[in-house]
Amino acid sequence: MTSLARTETAAHDRPDLSPSVAARQACRTGMAATTAGVANGFVQGNLAILPEKLASAFHRFCQLNPKPCPIIGMSDVGDPRIPALGLDLDIRTDLPRYRVWRDGELVDEPTDIMAHWRDDLVAFVIGCSYSFEEALLADGLPIRHIEQNIRVPMYRTNVACKPAGPFAGPMVVSMRPFKPADAIRAVQVTSRFPSVHGAPVHIGHPNSIGIADINKPDYGDAVPVGADELPVFWACGVTPQSVIAAAKVPFAITHSPGLMLVTDLLNKDLAVL
Repeated sequence: MTSLARTETAAHDRPDLSPSVAARQACRTGMAATTAGVANGFVQGNLAILPEKLASAFHRFCQLNPKPCPIIGMSDVGDPRIPALGLDLDIRTDLPRYRVWRDGELVDEPTDIMAHWRDDLVAFVIGCSYSFEEALLADGLPIRHIEQNIRVPMYRTNVACKPAGPFAGPMVVSMRPFKPADAIRAVQVTSRFPSVHGAPVHIGHPNSIGIADINKPDYGDAVPVGADELPVFWACGVTPQSVIAAAKVPFAITHSPGLMLVTDLLNKDLAVL
């Protein structure tokens, strides 16, 4: 059963649950698939969890790099809850899959992080481009990875982020192909959502931002790009993972790319006029 089907089943079985709460409960009971298209209308987020001694530097890194790292929520030290994003939310269990990093190396990909949680950890939730996809679809613009029920393709680039403390490294981008007229409209639509990456950072010519092969993403799944289409690239909240690896951070936890935290925030409330 797909992640979306599980979520819809959970919501059907418990009509008192909102789709966002149902999605989080599905994660607690084993859903471990892409959240693209899940709980439509609700904001999704990327995750980065770091020890308190690194939290200030990472917060500064996000401030200096608002396109790939717009913070939409942050926990208190040692607290797995972020009530502003969901009263029932538990950051240790409510994502489909996590990544555990030690000295910049990926060492585990569990479906919960109860065994890894510590009293000195701070969780950062970063805006996700899945949130602006609702507006793209509402405008009649097709989203290929949703059509194919796979993860959005993501790539490390040669675009350097502004450094802060130990945090420095390349920006990661997500890609969606569009015909030229649709690409222009996609720029207009996503510009209204700066808290979830906003307008694209690049259109066409992937090699000019260091992407050697558009068919071999560094994260997520490849999607076909038609001869009459342009690859359109948005800054991506997976950027902290490339930075954590580059900085060889002693300990960190992130989400698995494409498997996001579903919050109770509404996409429509993020739009700016």
